[in-house]
Amino acid sequence: MRAAAPSAAEPGGLPAPPGLSADAAPVTTAEFAALMAPLGPFGPAPCLVAGVSGGPHSLALALLAESWVRCRGGVLLAAVCDHGLRPESAAEAAGVAAMLAARGIAAEVLTLRLAPGGGVQERAREARLAALSELCAARGAPWLLLGHHIADQAETLLLRALAGSGAAGLAAMAPVRPAATALVLRPLLGLPPARLEAVVAAAGLAPVRDPSNTEPRFLRVRLRAVLGDPGGVGAATAALAEAAGRFSARRRQVEAAVADRLAEAASMHEAGFARLDLVALGQDAVARAALGALLRAVGGAAFAPAEAAVAALLARGEGTLGGAVLRRSGLLLRESAALAPPVPARRGALWDARFRLAGDAPPRALFGAAGKAARALPRPAWIPAAVVPTLPALLYDERLAVVPALAYPSPDIAARHAVFFAPHAGAVA
Repeated sequence: MRAAAPSAAEPGGLPAPPGLSADAAPVTTAEFAALMAPLGPFGPAPCLVAGVSGGPHSLALALLAESWVRCRGGVLLAAVCDHGLRPESAAEAAGVAAMLAARGIAAEVLTLRLAPGGGVQERAREARLAALSELCAARGAPWLLLGHHIADQAETLLLRALAGSGAAGLAAMAPVRPAATALVLRPLLGLPPARLEAVVAAAGLAPVRDPSNTEPRFLRVRLRAVLGDPGGVGAATAALAEAAGRFSARRRQVEAAVADRLAEAASMHEAGFARLDLVALGQDAVARAALGALLRAVGGAAFAPAEAAVAALLARGEGTLGGAVLRRSGLLLRESAALAPPVPARRGALWDARFRLAGDAPPRALFGAAGKAARALPRPAWIPAAVVPTLPALLYDERLAVVPALAYPSPDIAARHAVFFAPHAGAVA
């Protein structure tokens, strides 16, 4: 953002537009830097992607982030998603990209082409995050910025409470969350939307207003109406955000305990399986959370299975849950029957929500499971025989071409077609 000259009221930042109250003054560049600081370290010349819908809050994020990254010699790419759900959406997305480009912010339009139908907001959110994640991988950007604010946090807590979420879910959105290809950062979570709208107004930009944000058939919109005070932070929004913060602190304590337990009782392997010492793991709440995290990673799931189901699996000591199989030996591996079908092999392709192809691939090759045929191949001692059919492989004319984990057909060829473990929520340490 090309910041205006500092004013007495706003040192180092943009002056408030005429008629704007003090509590809705624009977020300053210094404030944004302070919000970003605990989300790092970023190092020199950071490369970031920002999700920008064209609405006022994501536009404010792009403006603030551009100023922040430019001062550090880095690069910001604004990603504008066109969901394709309205006839005018393509033109709106192109207009947003052009508006950003005019401000010196590089922008790229991602066309999602969602099909109409039920659960459209949830499907749109998942498709948007998947596309943004793919873009981060393609551009080598390890950070993805999102523009959620304090009212979004309050609404998220209510939505999760109504859905029956436990304490971890009621922590709502985290300011930092690991994903498969990048860290998801939400630096604006503590700010009222009015201050973000003020940033856009001060920059003289006209945001895009998505009509679905006022459509009462969506639960989030109805909750927003109940909370009231859409521009600032009313008492209800502030209380809910504070509750989310307390649940978040509790979640951090649990996560620290889980990390300690995993360090003592489990090891996660790059071939997508884990080994557990079931005695050291235990049967308590920390053990349930730890096993849930491992099941999520090995199964490639967006969320861990329900705690009651994890507790039952622990009590049995073996079984199948969440697309993973636990054996009495402590081996936790992907369930063969749940493996995703092969996908076209191309650099950056993600298969089974767990493995990403980092190297090259032959033309017309597929990226999928090695399958039963791989059992005949030599394997290193650290890979159990049961894991071999679930390993990622390149397939050509339905035959095994490359199995990187087995260095097949040769170490040199396997190295050129490198694959790395990239589960949906990030690998478990």
